[in-house]
Amino acid sequence: MTPEVPMPTTLTNPDADTAVRVRGLVKTYGNTTVVNGIDIDIARGETFALLGPNGAGKSTTVEILEGFRHRTAGEVSVLGTDPVHGGLDWKARLGIVLQSSNEIASHTVREQLRYTAQLYPNPRRVEDVIAAVGLQSKATSRVAKLSGGQRRRVDVALSIIGRPELLFLDEPTTGFDPEARQEFWQLIRDLKDEGTTILLTTHYLDEAAQLGDRAAIILDGRIIDAGKITELGGPEARTPVVRWIDPDGVEREQRTLQPAALVASLVAEGGGAEPNRLEVIQPSLEDIYLALVRQTKGDLNDNA
Repeated sequence: MTPEVPMPTTLTNPDADTAVRVRGLVKTYGNTTVVNGIDIDIARGETFALLGPNGAGKSTTVEILEGFRHRTAGEVSVLGTDPVHGGLDWKARLGIVLQSSNEIASHTVREQLRYTAQLYPNPRRVEDVIAAVGLQSKATSRVAKLSGGQRRRVDVALSIIGRPELLFLDEPTTGFDPEARQEFWQLIRDLKDEGTTILLTTHYLDEAAQLGDRAAIILDGRIIDAGKITELGGPEARTPVVRWIDPDGVEREQRTLQPAALVASLVAEGGGAEPNRLEVIQPSLEDIYLALVRQTKGDLNDNA
């Protein structure tokens, strides 16, 4: 039997400073639950990263917030509106960069942006947007002739031409070379400085660390951790790790809040010689993310 779930409800008084508020979000397909009671708050003007492996429920959650998919249960407010009832005025306040392109390949970059700009009440200047995404030299090129990274820049241009209050970025830098990624990151920082709220999904953990104010990690439809980028995983997960090979050839590892003192003591014990293959590692967001996912999967398997 299909599990019984409460009907969707709408938040009646969302905080004016909150761009997105989600309570108890559920999405089921038959007997399969893909989003299982998650809560999210995104403040206006912040960049929020939603992280998780493929199949964790990220895309379904974002599609519900965008109004592309209906939820099974829970409360959702996006810019003060339930996405189920969001009309054209509400949609015009959103910018969306999907994983796949949706531009008209036979148009030039400038033609595509001019056409899209007509759909919004107060669009940005087309030439300003072309410059912002670094496509000045390709403005008269047909979209079909662009490289994958250049077409991705067109996607971003289309998403910001309408001056969105809330920008959804779904794997935005797929296909970008390192230089293009750095330029894109600066564009996102500029949009944030203008007050744009940004919801980012990405598999590039360095991208989330560079751009995000806060993040949530989702696994099997549940949020397993959430908070400031610099606080995910808790203090222990962020404690530096010192690794070395001792004189007997045994690999050693120790977490410590005072790595310099530990290294100094190891050097002293070695008569002034640095231990073999000495490393001091500050856990990155990727390290913390992988540890949380592995631990949670292990706990789920133990309880199965």
